[in-house]
Amino acid sequence: MLEGRHYQNAYITRDIAKAIDLFHTHTDVKDASHFDASVEVTTPTGRGVATMKLSFIWINDLQYELIEPVSGLVDLYRDALPEDDRMLFHHTCMRVDDWDVFRENVNRRGAPVVLEGGDDQLRFLFLDAREFLGHYLEYTWMVPERWTQLGGS
Repeated sequence: MLEGRHYQNAYITRDIAKAIDLFHTHTDVKDASHFDASVEVTTPTGRGVATMKLSFIWINDLQYELIEPVSGLVDLYRDALPEDDRMLFHHTCMRVDDWDVFRENVNRRGAPVVLEGGDDQLRFLFLDAREFLGHYLEYTWMVPERWTQLGGS
């Protein structure tokens, strides 16, 4: 299931500080936001909190998300980590305009949802597209103010 506007490629790592340094070394990125995040999520195994270290780096119109899983319901990331501390591609992310219509499409198609969360400002959902594309697909919806906060234009 592919829809929405692609704006992000995401990578997982065991060492987010090293990954950020690599972006500074190999690109002319001026700024990388970096923060710890704990968010309530729902997975096929239940509901709980996922805690991660995150970094968002914009290069032109593409956001690179770096993720270091820390604790809680982070199996989606932790199970795919490489043995060493290099970065590994994990998913792309698309932004959708109407969450309710998108969610109906997911339900109608029986797409395999592996993680979901959010609130009235930002919602996100991961589909397992590994058989089709070799990676996960994330979809987000957010109010315009939240998009601007994340660096979108």
